[in-house]
Amino acid sequence: MDEGFKNRVILILIVLTAIFFLSTVSSCSNAHRQKISRDKEMATRLDREEKLNKLEQEKAGVAAKLNSLSQALEEEKAAHQETKKSLTQEQLANQSLKEELQKVTKLKEALEEDLKEALVAGKAKKSKK
Repeated sequence: MDEGFKNRVILILIVLTAIFFLSTVSSCSNAHRQKISRDKEMATRLDREEKLNKLEQEKAGVAAKLNSLSQALEEEKAAHQETKKSLTQEQLANQSLKEELQKVTKLKEALEEDLKEALVAGKAKKSKK
C-alpha cells in the first residue's frame, strides 16, 4: 500500500503539474495576445493623435487665413464706403454744375435775344435817319 499510495500521490502530482503547466501556458498565451492587442491599440492611438495634431495645425492655419481675409474684407468695405461717399459728392457737384450750366444757358439765350433786339432797333434807327 505504501507503493500504491506513493504511485497515487505521484500520479496526482503529475496531473496537478500538468494542469498547472497547461494553465501557465494558457496564461502566457493570453498575456501575449493582450500585449499584442495593447500594442495595436497604442499604435492606433498614436496615429490618431498625430492626425488630430495635424488637423489642429491646419485648423489654426485656416483660422489665421480667415482672419486675414476678414480684415481685408473690412478694409475693402471701408474703401467701398469712402468711394460711395466720394461718388455721391461728385454726383451732387455734377448736379450743381448742371444747374449752373442751365442758368448760364438761359442767361446767354436772354442776352442773345436782347442783342438781337438791340441790333434790330439799331438798324431801324439807321434806316430812319
